[in-house]
Amino acid sequence: MAVAFDEMNGPGGDLRPAYRELSRWLKETPPDALEYRRQEAELLFRRIGITFAVYGDAEAQERLIPFDVIPRIISAKEWTILEKGLKQRVRALNMFLRDIYHGRDILRANVIPDDLIFQNPVFR
Repeated sequence: MAVAFDEMNGPGGDLRPAYRELSRWLKETPPDALEYRRQEAELLFRRIGITFAVYGDAEAQERLIPFDVIPRIISAKEWTILEKGLKQRVRALNMFLRDIYHGRDILRANVIPDDLIFQNPVFR
């Protein structure tokens, strides 16, 4: 079985520098305080509707967005890499949407079947 990735600790088990302060705080914070915060967040999420449903699923009940009270910390170096990829994906999505609503080159090239777009109830 594969070992899960540990965001706080590097491959050798050493605490990653970006997590030093959080690690110190976690050592000082009782587990029941974290559980209380988790429950508070869950209640707030339900109250204001931060939920989703898996449409098409027979049991498509509203579910909470997955949430963890312990944050993931991204160092500046890691963010620089992520930022490049995120910008690339946003550009690609914007180009796709522009094409679908204007030139429709992607449809003429049969990259995507027309019915996936035109039969979609949210296509306008």
